[in-house]
Amino acid sequence: MATFLIVLIPLFIPIMVDELLLGKEQHLIAFISEYIFTSDTKGYVLFILAVILLLRVFSTILSIMQTKIFVSISKNITYKMRVSLLRHLRDVSLKEYETMRVGAVTSKLVTDVETIDAFVSTTISKLIVAVLILLFSSIALFWIHWQLAIFILITNPVVVLFTVKLSRNIGKLKKEENKAIEMFQSALTETLELFHQIRAANKEDYFFNKSEKKADELRKYSINFSYKNDASMKFSYLVFLSGYEVFRAVSILAVAYSDLSVGLMLAIFSYLWVMVSPTQDIINFQYVLATAKAACKRINSIFDMEQEPVVEQNYNPFKEKVAVGIEVKSLSFEYIKNKPILENINMSIKEGTKLAIVGASGSGKTTLANILVGFYTFDDGEIYYGSESSNNLELSTIRDNIHLILQHPKLFNDTMLFNLTLGNEYSQEVVNEALHIAQLDDVIKRLDNGLDTLVGKDGIKLSGGQRQRVAIARMVLSNPKVVIFDESTSALDVHTEAKLFEALHDFLKEKTVITIAHRLSTIKSAEFIYVLEDGKVVDSGTPNELLTKDESYFSSMV
Repeated sequence: MATFLIVLIPLFIPIMVDELLLGKEQHLIAFISEYIFTSDTKGYVLFILAVILLLRVFSTILSIMQTKIFVSISKNITYKMRVSLLRHLRDVSLKEYETMRVGAVTSKLVTDVETIDAFVSTTISKLIVAVLILLFSSIALFWIHWQLAIFILITNPVVVLFTVKLSRNIGKLKKEENKAIEMFQSALTETLELFHQIRAANKEDYFFNKSEKKADELRKYSINFSYKNDASMKFSYLVFLSGYEVFRAVSILAVAYSDLSVGLMLAIFSYLWVMVSPTQDIINFQYVLATAKAACKRINSIFDMEQEPVVEQNYNPFKEKVAVGIEVKSLSFEYIKNKPILENINMSIKEGTKLAIVGASGSGKTTLANILVGFYTFDDGEIYYGSESSNNLELSTIRDNIHLILQHPKLFNDTMLFNLTLGNEYSQEVVNEALHIAQLDDVIKRLDNGLDTLVGKDGIKLSGGQRQRVAIARMVLSNPKVVIFDESTSALDVHTEAKLFEALHDFLKEKTVITIAHRLSTIKSAEFIYVLEDGKVVDSGTPNELLTKDESYFSSMV
C-alpha cells in the first residue's frame, strides 16, 4: 500500500504543468473548482500540494509498519534457526566435538545467522517493495506512453542480467572472507582458552603472532571482497544511470515528434527517477544473495555434523536398583579406519562389584570408560547393562545412571554451588552431605563467600585436587548406580586420597564401581582387575592372582 501511494505522486505533475501552466484541457482543475470551491491558481497548487503531502505521510506510516513486520519475521526466523542449531549441537556426537573449532561454530551461530537476519529483514523487504514499485511504475508508464514504456522495460532486464553475472564472482570472494573470519576466530578462541598453559610455557609471542597472521589474512580477504564488491555495484549502477540518460533523451524526442506533452514527459522523468532506487535494490540483491548463500552453506555444515544415535527404549534395567552389572562382549572401536583403539574387549562386571582397569598410558582405558557412558559409538561387539543391550537404551538413561568422573573435570565460571548442582535442585542438607563425603567442608569454609564464591574460568581459583573433589561431590549428588573413576584422584596426595575413599566407602558400598588408575593406592580395594595393553585385555584376575605373576603390568605397580 505504501508503494502504491508513492507511485501516485508523479501523476500530479502533468496536472500542475499541462493544466495550470500550459492551459491544456483542465479536467482535474474543473473538478477542484466544482468540489473544492477554489478557482485561484494558488488554491489549486496548495490543494495538490496538500494531497501529495498526505500521500507521503500515509506512505511513511505504512512503510514503518512494513519494516516492523519484516523485522519481526526475520528475528523469529533467526531465533528458530539458532534454536535449531543449538538443539542439533546438543545431540552432536562427542567425536565431532573433539575436532570442532569453537571459534568456527561461534562464528556460524553469530555472524552467519546475523547475515541471514539482515537478508530477510532488509534485503527481502527491499526486493518486494522494489518489485511492486517497478510494477506500479510500469503500469503508469504504459498509461502515459506505451511505446516508451516498452522501450524502458526491455532494456532494464539487460542491466539486471549483467549484474547477476558479476555477483557470481563476488559470492566466491565473500566465501573466502567468511573462511578467513572463521580461522581468525578459531585461532583467537584457542589462544584465550589455553592462555594459562601458554603463559606457563612462555609462548605468548608465538600464539598471539599466530592470531595476528590470521588477522592479516582476514584483512587481505576483506579488502579484496570489499573493494571488488563496491566496484561491481557501482559499475552496475553506472550501466543503469547510462540507460536512464538514454531514456530521458528518448522522452524529449517523443515530446518533439509525438503527442507527448511536457507535463507527461516530466512525469516520465519522475517515474524513471522513482525506478532508480528499486532497480538498484534488485541489482544489490544479487550480491547480498551470494553472501546469504555462503552463510547458509556454513550454517548447514553444522547440521551435517554426526549426531548421537536415537533409539526407542522399552525397558530400563536401572530402574529400582541400587547397582547394575555390565557385560562387555567382543567390543572393538577405532577413531580412524583400520587403526583400532580397542580390539575384542571382553569384560564381566557383576552388580555391586568393585573393579579396576589398569594399563599404561594409551592402552585404551579412558576410551573404554567413554564408551561405557555412551560418549562414543563402538564399531563391533555388545555392551549389556543388566540384561539389556546398550542398543536398546536411550543414552540419557545410561548417563543418568552411570557417572564418569574425569581426571581433569571442567568447571563453569560460576559459583561453587552451581558447579556442584549444575542447575539441579537439592536441599542444603543433601549438598552438605556431598561436601562432607568429597572432603570439601574445609575448602568451602575458607572461601570468601562460601558456596556463592565464583570459581573463575575452568575453576582457576581452585587447585587441581579441589576441582577433582568438586567432580566427586557432583557424583555423590547425582547418586548413580554405576560409578567410573578415571584417574579421578590423581591430583590428591596419598593422605587426602585415603580420607576421601574412607568417606566414600559407605556411599559406594552397594554400587558398581570401576576404577581406572596408575596408582596402586587407588585400586587397593578392587575385587577384580583387568589389565589393558595396546587396546586389548592381556590379563585379568583378583589382586592376589595378578601379584603372583612376576611379569604382569599389575605387579610392576607394587
